[in-house]
This record gives sequence, structure tokens and C-alpha cells, in this order.
Amino acid sequence: MASSQPFQHIGIVGAGNMGTMMSFGLSELGINISLWDAKSSNVDEAMSMSKDEKSLKGKITGFHDVHEFANSVKGATVSGKQRRVFLFSITHGNPADSVLGMMKDDLQNGDIILDGGNEHYRNTERRQRELESKGVSWVGMGVSGGYQSARHGPSLSAGGDPEAINVVLPLLQVFSAKDARTGEPCVTNIGPRGAGHYVKTVHNGIENGMLSTVCEAWEILHSGLGLPYDQIGKIFEKWNEKGELRNTYLVQIGSEICQRKKTPEGDKHGEAASKTGGYVLDDVLDKVVQDDDSTEGTLYWTVMEAANRHVSAPTIATGHFLRVASGNRRQRLLVADKLKMPPPKKMEAAKDADAFIETLRKAVYSSFLCSFCQGLELIARASRDEKWDVNLGDCLKIWRAGCIIQEEYISDLLMPAATSGAGIMNIKLIDEVSAALTEHYNSLKLVVLTAVEADCHVPSLSASLEYLKYEGSRILPTQFMEAELDFFGAHNYDRSGVVGEDPGKVAKGAHHYEWRPA
Repeated sequence: MASSQPFQHIGIVGAGNMGTMMSFGLSELGINISLWDAKSSNVDEAMSMSKDEKSLKGKITGFHDVHEFANSVKGATVSGKQRRVFLFSITHGNPADSVLGMMKDDLQNGDIILDGGNEHYRNTERRQRELESKGVSWVGMGVSGGYQSARHGPSLSAGGDPEAINVVLPLLQVFSAKDARTGEPCVTNIGPRGAGHYVKTVHNGIENGMLSTVCEAWEILHSGLGLPYDQIGKIFEKWNEKGELRNTYLVQIGSEICQRKKTPEGDKHGEAASKTGGYVLDDVLDKVVQDDDSTEGTLYWTVMEAANRHVSAPTIATGHFLRVASGNRRQRLLVADKLKMPPPKKMEAAKDADAFIETLRKAVYSSFLCSFCQGLELIARASRDEKWDVNLGDCLKIWRAGCIIQEEYISDLLMPAATSGAGIMNIKLIDEVSAALTEHYNSLKLVVLTAVEADCHVPSLSASLEYLKYEGSRILPTQFMEAELDFFGAHNYDRSGVVGEDPGKVAKGAHHYEWRPA
């Protein structure tokens, strides 16, 4: 397979979970790998793991010296030019700049660096400018799917110099996940400059809107309906088999998590070993720290980008704030002693559990769809602002397999309009989307009302409900807000029903009333 593309040897920087698994995945394709990490013990561990891997075909060689590593990578002649490929899988920001500084003198004209980390797109664009004079191409390449997909085929969003991307695209097509229905590789040239990393950032925002929604659904089922883990797992399993949630990755792995029982030996590292049984999920603390410890910036960046580009994204944003609140558990426990919030309790809906579970399924789908709307609208807005010309249909295609936000029904729903070339900026104007959101509105509303009464946590579900209400409302209470802004700040307002003012432009109003003499 590897012979169909020119590169038989590449260098990988970063021997953490992702870098190691990508090394193994590429080696299985017959590609030789040079592997280096700033932390030598990571390289040693990866090399030790490789000895137990029987399916590796290409040779993996570990290096402790960065210069020996860089010089070990053998290039390929493409269109008469010698090219080498380096794949970075390291933490965003300063760590990536530090490694680049170490390697800079070893880089050669024609080298291509694929930055597979979660990086802020402006950092990507800065490095592209810095390396241009050396003839080195820096490609911001989003890698989605976590360490498991990194081994078996991730979803890849490449952005940068189109000529460099075309050179490495055959390699990435071989390595990437494949759409189960069409066999197409889940990789594409997203667009110039920082477009690839931007799309991956927003992918992670959509992901967390979905993560928040599904964990809220899990609590409703467990605390609200009093269902045991294994029964919830069976429900998720059924949701994943057909209907609007079919082939949804987060629902599918949720079914596995709920049904995974402890064993006397535990996993391959001995984690969750127990002679008395129980569920692995019982060991997991309610603490997500990747936002507080700055190892994961993409969700924060998505929220900031949405605010900066004036795109309403509450399903995504509230998912972020739920994570932030969860992360500092020590402070949260102190606050809990002060506030004495009631814990989730049994719902009245438990009396007709089957009917309510079906309503919950529809609500989860509706919230997932809201998350997709918000993310795709943000990508569309950024693409217009930055003149990237991102094709939303291409985004959906690479999210078909290998990535965390795989959701077959939503992809099928959006694909016709997204690939029509219509340049859609507001996903909710797609007839099929507006019809689906309207159809499931009452289900979403009922779930939120029921969950609130039972004191369950529903930040993203409730945010999705409010999002639909205010995005689809003809009259908002902001009429009163505008009056108050005009009162204290001479903000100015437009008048209702006046041609040229209603609906008018998104601009300062034409009128000011002197509510009280200054």
C-alpha cells in the first residue's frame, strides 16, 4: 500500500500516546519511522511497546538526539525536488516553538512539517511565515479520533501551502480513516494558511457540545430514572443502531463504558482490578481538567472565536463551562458546602420510562444537531472573514469516519446542502435542518423541563433549547434591553415596522430618545 505514495520514511516528533500510535499505524503500512521526543523516556517506552507489536512492517528507530533524528529522515524525489516529511505530535504553543527552534538548523529546502497537534491557527500561520524563507512548508493538520484512531486511521484536516499538501496527500490518504460506505479517505486540503487547524479546533467545539449533551443524558437516565449502568448501556446501544443517533461514535463508546465491568486482573496495566466486581465507571471522578491545565486549548479557542466572530454557539460554550466547573473539584466541594444545592432526584417520568427514554433520544439528537449548526456556522464565518474558501461538504466528508463527532444521520442530513455550492452561512436555513429542529423541539423542551424539576444538570440541553427559541423568535425581550442601553448610553435604536430600519442592517440605530435629561 505504501508503495503507491512516494514517502517510505518519515520522522515523527512526539512519542506520547498520539505520536506513538501514529508511528505504529504508519509502520503497519510499510513506512519506516524515525521517532524522537524531548522526553527521552517517552521514546524508550514507545520502542519497548513496539517490540510487542507483531503487525509492524516498517522499521521504527528511536532517537534521543534531535539532530541525529532530523538527519536520519530519508526523503523522496517528488516532481524533481527532494522532499522530507516530519510529523509533529506535541503540545501547542511554546513546546512546539521550542522543538522547532531545536530543529531549525537541520531543516532543508523542500522539507514539509505536518503539525498534527491541536494548535491555535494564528500560531500555525506565524510558523508558516517564519519557515517560508527556508523553503520549508509548515502544514497545520488537524488529527481527530484520539490515540485509537491514530493507530487505525484518523480524520485529517490539512491546511497550508496547497503544493506541499498535494505532495503529502497520497500518504495521508493511505493513512487516514476510510468512510465505511464509500471507501473514501477522511482527509482533505481544507484551505490555505491556518484553515486546517481552525476546522480541527471547531470540530473539538462541536465534540464537546455533544459530550456535554450525552453526559447529561446519562445522568438523566441514571439519577433521574434510576437505571443501572448496564441498562443505560443497552439503551445507548439501541440508540446507536438506528434512527437519528445511528452510528454516533460518542453514543457507541458510551454503551461500552456503561457495560464495562471490573475484573480481577483489570486492564493490561492492572487498572480497575477488583475481586468484588463492580463497574469501571464507578472509579472515574467527575473532574475534567484539560481546560484548567491548558493541555487542551481548542474548546476555549472555539468559544472565544464564536464570541469574536459574532456567532451564537451556546451548546458548545456551556459544555466548556461545565468542564471548567468540574476541573477544580476542591473549590467546587467547598462551594457545595455553602450553596447546598439539591442533588438530582427521581423523576416523575420514571412512571412511563420507555416513553420518556424515546423523548430523551430525540432531545439528544436535537442538541447534537444544534452543536453541528453552531460549529459549521463558525467555520463558514471564519472562512469568509479569512478568505479561506472552506468547503463545508469537505468538512462533513472527513468527519464520516475516524473522528469523535461521527454522526451518520446528521452527516446525511447536511451533506446535500453543504455540497451544493450554495455558500450557506446559516445552517438552520437548510429546509431539512429547520424541519428536524422544529419536529423535535417539544421533546427537547419536555426533557429540559423534567430534568430541571428533578435538579439534574442539563447545561447543553437547556442551552440548545434556548438557542432554538431565540434564534427562531420574531420578538425578543431585547427590545427592553435596547431601551435601557439607549437610556444610560445613548446607544440609539431602530424603530419597528419602518422600512430601512426593520429589519435593517446590523449597525447602530438611527434614533435616540432623551429618557432623562443629563
